[in-house]
Amino acid sequence: MQHRTKRMKFYRFPTPILLASLLLAVPTSVKCQTPLSKTTVMVPMRDGVRLATDVYLPTQEGAAWPVILIRTPYSKQGGADTATGLCRRGYAVVIQDIRGRFQSEGEDFIVFSDDGWAGGRRDGHDTLHWILSQSWCNGKIGTLGGSALGILQNMMAPDAPDALCAQYVSVAFSSMYHQGIYQGGVFRKELAENWLEKNRFHPENLKNFLARYRYDEFWEQLNPEKFAERVNAPAIFHGGWYDIFLQGTINSFVAIQNHGGPRARGNCRLVIGPWAHGNFSGLRYPPNAQQQPAAVDRLRFFDYWLKNVVNGVPQDKPVHYYVMGDPEDPTAPGNFWRSADSWPPPYEPLRGYFHKDGSLWWDPPQDVDAAKSYRFDPENPVPTIGGQNLFLPKGPMDQRPVESRPDVLVFTTPTLDEPLEITGPIRARLFVSSDSPDTDFTVKLCDVYPDGRSMLVTDGIFRARFREGLDREAFLEPGQVYELEVDLWSTSLILNRGHRIRVAVSSSNAPRFEPNPNTGKPHLGMGPSRVATNSLHLSAKYPSHIILPRYSGKKDW
Repeated sequence: MQHRTKRMKFYRFPTPILLASLLLAVPTSVKCQTPLSKTTVMVPMRDGVRLATDVYLPTQEGAAWPVILIRTPYSKQGGADTATGLCRRGYAVVIQDIRGRFQSEGEDFIVFSDDGWAGGRRDGHDTLHWILSQSWCNGKIGTLGGSALGILQNMMAPDAPDALCAQYVSVAFSSMYHQGIYQGGVFRKELAENWLEKNRFHPENLKNFLARYRYDEFWEQLNPEKFAERVNAPAIFHGGWYDIFLQGTINSFVAIQNHGGPRARGNCRLVIGPWAHGNFSGLRYPPNAQQQPAAVDRLRFFDYWLKNVVNGVPQDKPVHYYVMGDPEDPTAPGNFWRSADSWPPPYEPLRGYFHKDGSLWWDPPQDVDAAKSYRFDPENPVPTIGGQNLFLPKGPMDQRPVESRPDVLVFTTPTLDEPLEITGPIRARLFVSSDSPDTDFTVKLCDVYPDGRSMLVTDGIFRARFREGLDREAFLEPGQVYELEVDLWSTSLILNRGHRIRVAVSSSNAPRFEPNPNTGKPHLGMGPSRVATNSLHLSAKYPSHIILPRYSGKKDW
């Protein structure tokens, strides 16, 4: 069977590619002036499609080395510097264009699926087996990369051959549906549409993703988290508190560290810093935010697992995370790295209840019948300001420009007398009603500074029709009260004395998320939309609140 090799020019969007290259960088302290050996091979997959693959080798002829594999949708041509550094470290390097991209054959109708469990294709596994058959491979392989390159590693890991001995997975989702395309059942418009379009993926990708708005078997085949027990390679999972795939990074670590195969279980590492998927605005953390602990150095990790170097890796703590604080107050607690044995660290659930007067208190409301209502117009949604974005401005930005809108409900604590650390998962439990068959509810958690700035910590969204499960729909009855849980993912932050905690509840955050048409249709533009009157209930019977993880471990600040 003959396959046409694609030679297309693709749009180069700098942020994810630049980020990946930074994450792949190798310290220049490893010195060697010897030139490298580079060859390009068309590696056949099980269905006959050939993938363009660059092989970089140290120059000693006849030798065999541990191998680092990097698979990318962004062109293997950008990996030369990374390969040079790794070869000088004593590794062979293989960099491959995935199916349908750049010089590789095939089509990219559903990105990442050729490394999943659908269609009978496992391109990552086929590449690993090909590497193992080469004389320059010593039988041990590691994988490396960030963003899409990290996602490809996650998809490859389950059922991989035993030669896959270590991975370094940075800023990657653990489930394409839950973190990549439909967060809380709502289409991540800013992320998904722009990434597919700007990188010129086949239009069939977006068509498929929009058509499959419920979680089903299609998405299950793109959910490596579900197959964690079939992963047998230890990994470092690297992420950021403001990253687009923060929760995917955490979920990957928790699932494989606790339930992976015998070699992976208990040997994984998690590192999370105050980073986004690229540069962000709003706050600037001190220089130590970029000084990651030596225990999660990827080359040290690879040296242990691929070269058997005795360097103390087994004795390292599994979890390393940056505890954020007020970066503008030199006396404020926080802004340091902490190590832990597991994630999440010890915490107590602290419930902050929303009251009708706009206050946020630790005591539940006593009102018999209290609620606040607003009109949500999908044609005039609340605009996105910061957060876990890819292309839009991102990070902990000031929310005051949208908090005064009539379709945003704001609840704020009094000024904190003492610092409060929240570290772990954050959820909001809402009691809601609507006059529409379906609508969305958004929740933002903000740190209000003494000067009034309302700095976003994290946010979440949930589509009401999925309250019984993301794989099924249950439409709303007018006037009936429903309980919903909104996942705001996770953070680690010490809210300083003199600050206040604020929660904002609304029904839109666009274009970060596609607005709900409020008609029962899954997407805006599928016929006329309608304005919804949505209510948040705040009574003793229906006490809407946020659940904060108050850190209860050893106090180190």
